[in-house]
Amino acid sequence: MKICRFDNDRLGVVEGDRVLDVTAALDVLPKLSWPLPQGDLLIANLDKVVARINEIKHAATPKPLASVKLKSPVANPSKIIGAPVNYQLHIDEATKDKGLGQGKPILTIDAAGPFLKANSSLVGPSDGVALRFTDRRNDHEVELAVIIGKRGSAIPQEKALDYVAAYAIGLDMTVRGGEDRSVRKSVDSYSVLGPWLVTKDEIPNPNNLDLWITVNNETRQKSNTKYLIYDIERCIEFFSSFYTLLPGDIIMSGTPEGVGPVKNGDLMIAEVEKVGRMEVRVRNA
Repeated sequence: MKICRFDNDRLGVVEGDRVLDVTAALDVLPKLSWPLPQGDLLIANLDKVVARINEIKHAATPKPLASVKLKSPVANPSKIIGAPVNYQLHIDEATKDKGLGQGKPILTIDAAGPFLKANSSLVGPSDGVALRFTDRRNDHEVELAVIIGKRGSAIPQEKALDYVAAYAIGLDMTVRGGEDRSVRKSVDSYSVLGPWLVTKDEIPNPNNLDLWITVNNETRQKSNTKYLIYDIERCIEFFSSFYTLLPGDIIMSGTPEGVGPVKNGDLMIAEVEKVGRMEVRVRNA
């Protein structure tokens, strides 16, 4: 099932070129009081929500997909975790391109470890990317995003996919410079998630998906998740050795070669096989 958040926080199911408004399915979410439980409430109760959607969607009001504003399908992740240089060809290009590596040694994912992106950087495709530090290079990085479905720590690789709720397209935008990676990737709007989430039953193998991005119709990145150095299960095992993963946590699994700069007015179109396609406009902040 493809589930989106659209317009004024409406809940939708995407079927072809239309969105079915199933906001009424949110009535299965528990009523909460302070202190709120950790994690995203929708993702923590996704199975119940999906069951309710199936009960009511036959009567749902449809809207043309092209007419709605798509927001991040996860509203309240506890954290966004990045996998640095997780494709060998991206390591190769970063080693050669001083604009990427800033003259620093390029550490592999096992040596560099995961990095965190601020929750405040999260937007949906309709929000677009608002560039800051426009005197510096700002790059696109397309990735398969993994949405965690339940709490877990020290998760073994062979059980890793049991902790996945869904997948989406991620754009890990980056401003180049001397600061720590987590700083440069945490600028407002520099984490784009969308266009919707696809429940994991639709993607039995996340480690063999084509992904690509164009900028103004020019293909910049094109690869397949089979080339990940740490595949999705290994990422979950590795990251959960540092952090307790919570419902709604987002893992950006790494970007392939071809990263490049964007500027005000550019149109990025990112696609991941079996997930979908999202258009993201670039503007100056």
